[in-house]
Amino acid sequence: MNRPLLISILSGVLFTLTAASSLSTLQAAELSFAHIETEGTSTIEAPADMAIINVQVSIEADSAKAAKDKADDAVSQFMQRLLNAGIDKKHIQSANLQLNPQYSYVQNEPRKLTGYSANRQMTVTVMDLNSLNELLDSALVEGINNVNNIELKSSQEAQIIAQARQAAINDAKQKAQSLAKGFGEQIAGVWEVRYFPQQSHQPEMYRASMKMNADVAQTYQQGQVTISDRIEVVFRLK
Repeated sequence: MNRPLLISILSGVLFTLTAASSLSTLQAAELSFAHIETEGTSTIEAPADMAIINVQVSIEADSAKAAKDKADDAVSQFMQRLLNAGIDKKHIQSANLQLNPQYSYVQNEPRKLTGYSANRQMTVTVMDLNSLNELLDSALVEGINNVNNIELKSSQEAQIIAQARQAAINDAKQKAQSLAKGFGEQIAGVWEVRYFPQQSHQPEMYRASMKMNADVAQTYQQGQVTISDRIEVVFRLK
């Protein structure tokens, strides 16, 4: 390696170390006062009162048109059932058609076209969990042959998120006040707040144990929606 290049590399390294050292010194200088740093957390659970279901129709037919027509017909009939059941049209979303050729493969022979597959998905927001089982049954009747996901939710999620955030704030403040009091100090105010967005844990729908002659709809148990929040705060001391 030639000398000018070596000097250039060393200069770059020294500049990086100096910059990092200056940054650390600056950060230390910013907090060169008595302070307490606390973390506030919260977790709130609420009963699920609605669900978002994702279902799919998968059809195979000899021709592309036949596969498409059967898939479209299944989606159309299920959508009409949903509307008749009182589901708002804005709560029904149907995905575009996915049409793919199907082949058979035999070793040392050209692939052979055997037909076409058509797939369409629907996402439905069900505001009344009591009607969920009936809607799923009607989907199967109309040719929907896959239930991809059932997500339980709360219609009060926005309010729960706000409550979880305030609870995390209160938790951070109480910890700081307790620590300051324990050391004979007093809180002067907030210096810095670092907020971490809430996390919503949505339970999966599951069946409870079946009982003889029990209503199938009652075997779906309403789970709990859990909202968690976290905040970090630096408090100045007097």
